[in-house]
Amino acid sequence: MRQTIIQLEESKIREVANAGMGRADVLAFWFGESDEVTPDFIRQAAIESLQRGETFYSHNLGLVELREAISSYMTALHGPIACERLAVTCGGVNALMVAMQALVDAGDEVVVVTPVWPNLTAQPVILGARLVCVPLEPQCAGLDQGAWCLNMDRLLEQITPRTKLLVLNAPNNPTGWTLTRAEQQTILRHCRRTGTWILADEVYERLYYEPSTNGCAPSFLDLAKPEDRLVVAHSFSKSFLMTGWRLGWLVMPTALTPQVGKLIEFNTSCASVFTQRAGIVALQRSAEVTPGIVAHLKLCRDRLVPLLRALPGVQLASPSGGMYAFFKLDGYDDSLATAKRLVAEAGLGLAPGNAFAPQAQGWLRWCFASHDPQRLVLGVERLRGWLHRV
Repeated sequence: MRQTIIQLEESKIREVANAGMGRADVLAFWFGESDEVTPDFIRQAAIESLQRGETFYSHNLGLVELREAISSYMTALHGPIACERLAVTCGGVNALMVAMQALVDAGDEVVVVTPVWPNLTAQPVILGARLVCVPLEPQCAGLDQGAWCLNMDRLLEQITPRTKLLVLNAPNNPTGWTLTRAEQQTILRHCRRTGTWILADEVYERLYYEPSTNGCAPSFLDLAKPEDRLVVAHSFSKSFLMTGWRLGWLVMPTALTPQVGKLIEFNTSCASVFTQRAGIVALQRSAEVTPGIVAHLKLCRDRLVPLLRALPGVQLASPSGGMYAFFKLDGYDDSLATAKRLVAEAGLGLAPGNAFAPQAQGWLRWCFASHDPQRLVLGVERLRGWLHRV
C-alpha cells in the first residue's frame, strides 16, 4: 500500500459524527448539508426516468440535454458558457478530483488557501503533489472580530512560475470568507504571468447574502477569457438540496474538455442517467428552488449568529456566503476534543475547526442549514448550558 495513503488523515468531521451517530438526543450540525429533502418535482424527474428504463451508461461528459441546461443556467449568471466547456461529474468532490488529475503531476507545486474543506488539501497529496498552504488570517478585534481575511501579498509571494495550480474555495467552507471582484482580478492577472492554473471551487456561489446583480458571489467566470487557465467546479448539492444525488459539473477551456472526458471514463465512466434527468429539471426550474433556499439560509444565519455572539468568549463574524457559522471559543484550544465533549456532554454536534487547517485550532463550524430555525436556538441553549457547567 502507498505510504501516502497510510499517512493520510481521516476526516475529523467524521470522527466527531461517528461519536454521535445513532443517538437520538444529539442535535447534529456537523455535516455541510441541509436537513431538507430534495424538492418533489426534482425527485419525480428521476422516478420517471427510472420508470422509462433509463438505467444504462451515458456519454462520459454527460447527457447533451444536461450540458445544454448547464450552459443556459451558467450563461444567464456569468455570460456565454458553451457546452464544449462543460463536463458532468458524479458530484462536486469528483469534479475537483478529476480536475486535479487533469492538471497535476506528482511533484508539482499546488497552493491552497486555507482553512478549507479537507478534501481540497487531501486530493493534491493523494496525487503526489507538493502542497503549499496559505492561511487566511482571522481578525481579533474591532467590528470584524472573527472574520477571516486574505493577505494578498502573502498569497502572491507563494505563487511563482513553479506553481502548477492554485486552489481557491470562495465562498469558503468553513469561514464564509468571499473573494472580492478586485481580489479575483489581481489573482487572475498574477496567475496569467506565472502560467499557473486556477481551480476555483465555487459550489457556494448562489448561497450569497450580500447585494449582487446576478444573485451570486463574485466568480472568476465573470472576469476570465474562455482560454484562460481556469477550471471552475460546481455542484447540485447545496443550491438545489441534492447532496445525496452526487451530481456536479466543471467549466474549463475547450481544449481541456476531451481530456477530462477521458479521466471521467477511468474514474466513474459517467453520471447515472436518472440523476442527470433530475439535474435538468432542477436547472430549468431553479427559480422555484434556489432563491427560497438562500432566503431561508439568511434567516437561519441571522437567527444563529447574534445568539452565538452573546455567549461569553465567542468570536464570530456573520458570513457573507455559504451555510456555516465559524466561531472561536476562547479557552477551548483543542477543537476536536471540544467537539467530542459537546457531543457526549451537551448532545450538540459541531465540526472541529482543526479539520480545516491547523490555524483553525480552537474554532468550531456550525452548519445552519436547518429547516426549523428553532433547532438552532435549542442548539445554542445546549452550548450555553454546557459552558455554564464546565
